[in-house]
Amino acid sequence: MQLKNNVTEFVLLGLTQDPVRKKIVFVIFFIFYLGTLLGNSLIIVTIKTSRALGSPMYFFLFHLSVYDACFSTSIAPRMIADALLKNATISFSECMIQVFTFHFFGCLEIFILVLMAVDRYVAICKPLHYTTIMTHRVCGVLMSLTWLGSCVHSSAQIFLVLSLPFCGPNIIDHYFCDLQPLLKLACADTYVTNILLVSNSGAICTVSFLMLVLSYALILHCLRNHSAEGRKKALSTCISH
Repeated sequence: MQLKNNVTEFVLLGLTQDPVRKKIVFVIFFIFYLGTLLGNSLIIVTIKTSRALGSPMYFFLFHLSVYDACFSTSIAPRMIADALLKNATISFSECMIQVFTFHFFGCLEIFILVLMAVDRYVAICKPLHYTTIMTHRVCGVLMSLTWLGSCVHSSAQIFLVLSLPFCGPNIIDHYFCDLQPLLKLACADTYVTNILLVSNSGAICTVSFLMLVLSYALILHCLRNHSAEGRKKALSTCISH
């Protein structure tokens, strides 16, 4: 017998139910959120207004800052506002949107970090061909692929969650709509779904991490015959990454 979704909204318990601690949470995370927006905004404005920062490295850094601000905005404003409420609720649709945007922008950031590592590898190990390899067209295509990959990842996550019935408890023991707390509320066996969700995110994180390690291993291998000053100069270009 197939169960239908009877839940139209969820109750978010947040980080704490204590009124005093909720005010402390509000102040701390409000300051952190403003700091995140300010820091990313400064990077975005600096790169956009400086002609000297037109290389692919800063192109990727610009997008990383944009998506980091979006990533924070997908969670923080709602969480900060909920800290002032006695009972924080979120509709089912808003919850799904939050899950999608959280994973979408988070995945984008991971992919851009990989692209920045690839960019540094080409710049350091193939300096004579750097301008012909990392053209504006190539960078644009790579960014389009990150959007496509992130969209596929987030859509898969949402599809798996929407395939589950929610017909009973609607209290999420968390400060935002996340996959694992939602699985606990499903009125069905979530073992297979949980494996698929973890495999999806785990594969992206693992492959991305291995690519980052490989890129810097290759960079260090390329620099083995350089002078100490040359290695220092080359590696200094990786600071932004």
